[in-house]
Amino acid sequence: MASYRAIPPNANVRLTKKTSNLFRARAKNTAPGLDVSGLAKVIAVDAEAKTADVAGMTTYEDLVAATLPYGLAPLVVPQLKTITLGGAVTGLGIESSSFRSGLPHESVLEMDVLTGAGEIVTATPDGEHADLFRGFPNSYGTLGYSVRLKIELETVQPYMALRHIRFHDLRELESTLARIVTDRTYEGERVDYLDGVVFTADESYLTLGRQTDEPGPVSDYTGMDIYYRSIQHDSDRPKRDRLTIHDYLWRWDTDWFWCSRAFGTQNPKIRRLWPKRYRRSSFYWKLIALDHKYDIGDKLEARKGNPPRERVVQDIEVPVERTADFVGWFLREIPIEPIWLCPLRLRENDAANAGRRWPLYPLQPNRTYVNVGFWSAVPTVAGQQEGKANRAIEQTVTEFDGHKSLYSDSYYGEDEFAALYGGQTYADLKKRYDPDQRLLDLYSKAVQRK
Repeated sequence: MASYRAIPPNANVRLTKKTSNLFRARAKNTAPGLDVSGLAKVIAVDAEAKTADVAGMTTYEDLVAATLPYGLAPLVVPQLKTITLGGAVTGLGIESSSFRSGLPHESVLEMDVLTGAGEIVTATPDGEHADLFRGFPNSYGTLGYSVRLKIELETVQPYMALRHIRFHDLRELESTLARIVTDRTYEGERVDYLDGVVFTADESYLTLGRQTDEPGPVSDYTGMDIYYRSIQHDSDRPKRDRLTIHDYLWRWDTDWFWCSRAFGTQNPKIRRLWPKRYRRSSFYWKLIALDHKYDIGDKLEARKGNPPRERVVQDIEVPVERTADFVGWFLREIPIEPIWLCPLRLRENDAANAGRRWPLYPLQPNRTYVNVGFWSAVPTVAGQQEGKANRAIEQTVTEFDGHKSLYSDSYYGEDEFAALYGGQTYADLKKRYDPDQRLLDLYSKAVQRK
């Protein structure tokens, strides 16, 4: 609160953080930032009640480290260790448990929020600030910042048994994925975690995870082996693998997804030179920051005689029955591969969540969506409009009755944006919890890069 009061009244309140998992550029802030360095701890774990009280800026790496000794984990653990709990709730998060457990904000029981008005309020599903509880997800710090969150936890086993199932046809993958989401099984074996990778239209995979306490050998992808490459195989029979639950939760972090190709770290000769402590997402973000500051990527392309590249780093959701349509369009129009698939459903099957609506990211209840993630860049053409590829993705996602996350570059018109992300509901929340506009509004932050 002292830090908040030290910010001049005519300046926007912005966080002071060493790391960020946002991919969109933003204007520099000349005013003092909001110091949240003291909000990075797990406050308490209640193993009997299966809950945790967590400060808002606590990373999932620290949260998982505090809960796993109890045999517990958050219901959804986003892929990168540096993502914070507060960030995943206000900016959304997803992972391979989302087909059964929804999104991170759906397992929040209550939260203390520092609003733009400078008040700390406790938001619960049914209390005085229930409107803030529902409107906080996807608000990206434009209504306030979470100080403390109380979340549900679930029991986890020490190991994960994996099956990588290959598909030669996207329609077959789509129908199989939809069936697994409904049945929670595949060929008589339980499915606890579900995601997929598309390498080409003719080579795609679903990875099925089953928790187990059966001891045995496990794989390690923190060294020379690359997890996403381990998925690939030529057989029509599933390829099996085993990881510890810890290594499964962070399987993508080790290689910073496949984005690390841009820095040569999937070349074995270069990879050997990288100390193990740097093979993680937090160091990747330092490389990204250097690239943004000095335009390293574009300068390297220019030395090869190539034009600058448009960054296409996005996560979108489309209804499961449009998955093959969207992926097929994407592979034809956007030269990026591989891409990630992750199914999700709102937690309507849970009585405590039935009937809840999240107006700033209005997914429909009782409907399966598939998140499609892609993180790379595409060549530009001289004279073309800025963000041409990203804009084409936005329009296609809307045509397919889908949604797009806002952690990266967006190009929506203002009216179009309002129709997709809360409209009058957001305006009413902004008026109540940030009447003096101390915080940027969502359009200014997500699209105008302020």
